[in-house]
Amino acid sequence: MVDLAVIGGGPAGLAAAHAAYQSGLRDIVILERDRELGGILNQCIHNGFGLHRFKQELTGPEYAGRYINMLNDTNVETRLDTMVIEITPDKRIYTASPNGYEMIEAKSIVLAMGCRERTRGAIAIPGSRPSGVLTAGAAQRYLNMEGLMPGSRAVILGSGDIGLIMARRMTLEGAEVLACVELMPYSSGLNRNIVQCLEDYNIPLYLSHTVTDIRGGRRLEGVTVAKVDENRRPIPGTEINFDCDTLLLSVGLIPENELTRGAGIDMDLRTSGAVVFENMETSIPGVFACGNAVHVHDLVDFVSEESAKAGGAAAAYVGGCTHESGGARLKNGANVTYTVPQRLHGHVTNKEIGVFFRVNRVFKKSKITVTADGAEIASFNRRYMMPGEMQHVTLKADKLAGVSDITIAAEEIA
Repeated sequence: MVDLAVIGGGPAGLAAAHAAYQSGLRDIVILERDRELGGILNQCIHNGFGLHRFKQELTGPEYAGRYINMLNDTNVETRLDTMVIEITPDKRIYTASPNGYEMIEAKSIVLAMGCRERTRGAIAIPGSRPSGVLTAGAAQRYLNMEGLMPGSRAVILGSGDIGLIMARRMTLEGAEVLACVELMPYSSGLNRNIVQCLEDYNIPLYLSHTVTDIRGGRRLEGVTVAKVDENRRPIPGTEINFDCDTLLLSVGLIPENELTRGAGIDMDLRTSGAVVFENMETSIPGVFACGNAVHVHDLVDFVSEESAKAGGAAAAYVGGCTHESGGARLKNGANVTYTVPQRLHGHVTNKEIGVFFRVNRVFKKSKITVTADGAEIASFNRRYMMPGEMQHVTLKADKLAGVSDITIAAEEIA
């Protein structure tokens, strides 16, 4: 039996394992299905990582390398090429690897499986099925890790961060990116990526537009883009035809949680991740979740921060620290789509509780209001907010004692 099993060797799993080791655990194993540690960071060769965590601007592989080097100074065991097939409520883990099938018993588990991309099938674009239609993340791996150019004339559907970054990457490699098309009236990516990846390269962004047709036989030959109304339905007569050989889809990320659901852990339909307490513990005591498996983050630095919390909490659990049930529930109020955590333990040991959330539209000067059982306990002003950038507030725990419901809402102010 191991003290802690971390499922996933990406940035979340690495940070959780390191924090657990720093908190005193010594029998720790990381289970990673890929051939190397680092997760998605290995294909993110652009810079912009580590400004919060390391106070330096790093590339994705450099950021992952920092944590890998930190773990090399410990005795944390790493098992690569190891696929976790099932987790049971009593914390048994069934794996498949080149060594065969194995069952691992763990005193605690951290779920750090990351997320995956939505594909064409998830958004039901009409048209033929030629080659040249792929997700932005797949194109990123082809280009950055395999050295394969996805195409020469591209249209990008969706303005998620991966799509924005691939617009710049494709341009730098000699491709012509004709347009970035976004269904919503706002971008779903970070504002800095809109500026650095589209505006700096004169790539047009079509807001409130979508792809309505895909043309081509064996290879993509073109796409039709149309404006959409307030109900997101295409408006006849607004069609624009683009002749292209590549369509990259950047239409959202989904937390990877088949294992979580299979274990019977409570799920949040808003995030598609596990419901967690303030210490990242799930509804099964001793099982923790963190990173993009809980909710999709915009910065890896926040993934590391959240995952370190989960690793430290796992170490405390193995050391005998338990929590009371029956604490407050966190709810999303006006203009807020979700909150993480979703619950608090009955007796909160931390002096402060950090809450992550996203708003559902673009705000200029605005105010975040936190109420507990209907009474306002805190407010925070923001210069602007947008759905693509995760928000964070810190609440004083002493104001939450005996509270049943905590609601976070946002409004624009003059």
